[in-house]
Amino acid sequence: MVEGSELKKIRPNSRVYQRYYLLDAGLQALFWEPSKKESDKARIFLDSIREVRTGRNTETFRTSGVYEQISEDCAFSIIYGEMYDSLDLVANSAEVANIWVTGLRYLMQYGRHALDMLANSQDSLRLRWLEQLFSSAADLNKQEVIEEGIPLQSAVKLVQSVNPGVSSGKVEHRFKEIQRLREKMCTLALHSESGLKDHAENEKPSERKEQVSRQEFIEVFHDFCTRPEIYFLLVQFSSNKEYLDAKDLMRFIEAEQGVAQVSEETCLKLIQTHEPSEEGRQLGHLSLDGFTSYLTSSECHLFDREHDTICQDMTQPLSHYYINSSHNTYLIEDQFQGPSDISGYIRALKMGCRCVEVDVWDGPDGEPVVCTGHSLSRPLVLRSVLEAIGRFAFVASEYPLILCIENHCSVQQQKVLLKHLTRILGERLYKDLPDEEALYLPSPDSLRHRILLKGKKLGPVSGGEDGEASEEDEGAEMSQRIKALNAGGTEKDVVQKSVSLASVPQSNMTHPSPKHFQLLRELSDLVTLCHSVCFKDFKTSAKTQKPWELCSFHESLALHLAGDSPGDFVNHNKHFLSRVYPNPMRIDSSNMNPQDLWKCGCQIVSMNFQTAGLMMDLNTAWFRQNGSCGYVLRPAIMRQKVSYFSADTKDTVPGVSPQLLHVKVISGQNLPKPKGSGAKGDVVDPYVYVEIHGIPADCTERRTRTVTQNGDNPIFDESFEFQINLPELAMVRFVVLDDDFIGDEFIGQYTIPLECLQPGYRHVPLQSLTGEDLPHAKLFVHVALTNRRGGGKPYKRGLSVRKTRRGREYTALRDLGVRTVDEVFKMAAPLLREATDLRGNMQNSVAVFRELCGVSAVANLMQCVLALGSRASGPEGNPLLLFDLRDNYPTLEPQGPLPDVLRRVVSTYETMVNASKAVMEFADAIYEKILHIQTMGE
Repeated sequence: MVEGSELKKIRPNSRVYQRYYLLDAGLQALFWEPSKKESDKARIFLDSIREVRTGRNTETFRTSGVYEQISEDCAFSIIYGEMYDSLDLVANSAEVANIWVTGLRYLMQYGRHALDMLANSQDSLRLRWLEQLFSSAADLNKQEVIEEGIPLQSAVKLVQSVNPGVSSGKVEHRFKEIQRLREKMCTLALHSESGLKDHAENEKPSERKEQVSRQEFIEVFHDFCTRPEIYFLLVQFSSNKEYLDAKDLMRFIEAEQGVAQVSEETCLKLIQTHEPSEEGRQLGHLSLDGFTSYLTSSECHLFDREHDTICQDMTQPLSHYYINSSHNTYLIEDQFQGPSDISGYIRALKMGCRCVEVDVWDGPDGEPVVCTGHSLSRPLVLRSVLEAIGRFAFVASEYPLILCIENHCSVQQQKVLLKHLTRILGERLYKDLPDEEALYLPSPDSLRHRILLKGKKLGPVSGGEDGEASEEDEGAEMSQRIKALNAGGTEKDVVQKSVSLASVPQSNMTHPSPKHFQLLRELSDLVTLCHSVCFKDFKTSAKTQKPWELCSFHESLALHLAGDSPGDFVNHNKHFLSRVYPNPMRIDSSNMNPQDLWKCGCQIVSMNFQTAGLMMDLNTAWFRQNGSCGYVLRPAIMRQKVSYFSADTKDTVPGVSPQLLHVKVISGQNLPKPKGSGAKGDVVDPYVYVEIHGIPADCTERRTRTVTQNGDNPIFDESFEFQINLPELAMVRFVVLDDDFIGDEFIGQYTIPLECLQPGYRHVPLQSLTGEDLPHAKLFVHVALTNRRGGGKPYKRGLSVRKTRRGREYTALRDLGVRTVDEVFKMAAPLLREATDLRGNMQNSVAVFRELCGVSAVANLMQCVLALGSRASGPEGNPLLLFDLRDNYPTLEPQGPLPDVLRRVVSTYETMVNASKAVMEFADAIYEKILHIQTMGE
């Protein structure tokens, strides 16, 4: 900072000036050049600085015409003087901004003694611990060597004990590099001081070549175990700039990590767990290494561990849940000639799959087999398949398993099928007849440890004889498409040509009317809650379909319906189960995008579990959010009888508050070379994509810059903001790629439902293409999210804001065309308007309070108060504002005359409290009235 940096100065008129900013040598003032002002005016004395604010969070930044062109991570402001003036600056990089922000805050606390503080930190807690670590290793080796050295391999292991992700070869190379440099310097010193050339030439090679000195160990340890981005964070929250005490840690966990009611006792326990030095544990101090250990521990994982267990209501009808589903579960490669294996069932069931497929055909020796008809895949013996299903059905989840039986057997082998089902699955088979008066299916909770058969069912025929039913044959369509494309070709061409099947239009395919077959009455009776029926249209379904009847759609038809009648599809799925299976053209076992169907409310989207990639990442991540039990409650707007939702919405969703997601990608750790890559040796040039997956209005992606030749600890320091219009259906995906002119290669990814994000500073464990964790490979990110709708965990979020201020949007009512019903629902319009105003007034007042506190649009109120505290003190350090906490609604009391900016803060705070008070006092009554009108209308 004394040497100076080029920074851009932003003026209120949107003018941008390039200036050179420096600290004077006496650390008294900040000045800049060139300047038209007199020299004493082109400076800010450090003792006049009230606050150093990060990001674009002043009025000058917000109203600037260049706001969108300024990086949030490069911007900072210096608030100074009695009038709280602001100097708004933009650095060329986030690293330079960090240096100025950290340095100025350091100087504000310690003034001219800052350099003394830095000098004294050489005898720091961390240094003393490293020396003890080194001495312990020396004692362990019981070797008296030059400079108390320790063996090279012992030194390498010590470094790896703190940073296990770094390779031993890399650490060893660094030690030897330092030693070579030292020996070279020593040789040069001998030459220059005494000219003892002969001595230098005849000197034996260093006796300690395989030894490491104390100084070398500490230097290499700093190289591999000091993360600058975590140091900057520690400095921001530390009251003494070298370690965090229990109060510092408590403030960090509450304000940044979004955890409420944290006690000092809890923080002391965390210090005992993560602080590596005995001295630090005794004093209750968390050093940089302890803080790094805490931030990389499970407590700071991006995924909220509350979702590791069942956390959703499991008592709603089956049709209100997404159900984890597998397609042709027995196949483990492609759909036509790849192998079949029982391991396909075992793997899917262990992954929480709750709907598996069993295609049954006549087999040799009177034993039915499982295979895809019309394909070259090896058949499996049905008995073995059912035994595997019976053994693993409830290993991962106790909730109901749906067994999709596609029956192609003769009556004789159907009897064998019936015998195996009843013998192997026994009492777990659900056989109770549905309630004829029921409007919905039973709940997953009421069907725990039960297996539901999905299949064809005979009508009520007197005498209970066998009868004729239409045959389900998904494999026939695949076979027909292959023949249409592959006429005259060989079997080997089939899989290679599967991609071309996409070009064969639906209309060019002949769809024969379904074949019929004789169905055994006893087998039909086992199908109770999942009776397969053909889909005609939504109007017919609404009139005639029963809750226990379900339709299967192939992907193209489902997407066609989603495009043509999105609202009708959602309404259909409020009452009935819909199953979607992949297009017959997906012979290579590629997967459809499940979110294209989930957004229409389709519950059973069948996936090829054997095929890794984006689509399976989305499916696997989605079903993690409810204890990986295979059932996820659909968004409320897709379940409520009176709500209307169109799946193809390109804007905000009526009745749902959009949320603002802020993601800062800070750094990466231990990023491996892409698998199979050999072009660049061990060097990677990583960059990160942040993707949002959800309804069309939410789908977007942003990328960081590339960091060249650094996979160990690349610093990205880039922030992105996303407006999420339907949070309950949104997922965030981090993808790390290696920038290469030949073609960017995949390094790792992590996918997570928005509902499972934890706010604050979090580590993201990266996974391979096939879903396995990459050892020690992580991203370090900061996440902030506005309050989720419908409860959730409000204490973990800030309050909802709109990304931009616009006219207030009120919930619209659609006429049904039934006069008496429409008249009833119209009574709710003024109440809905009043509810929207109550919420909107509160949100707007919070947004204004945030702006005056100088924090970002997604900051929580704890962060607002902490930011306010830094500038609400008088010249002698006496507080200008105090909270009075005696009332239910705390007041902000001035302690004497206030400058204009703080008077506005007090006024805005009162408005915010009153708006919040109104919500607290009137919301329940309004809600009850709306509910009463809804009940009348229904």
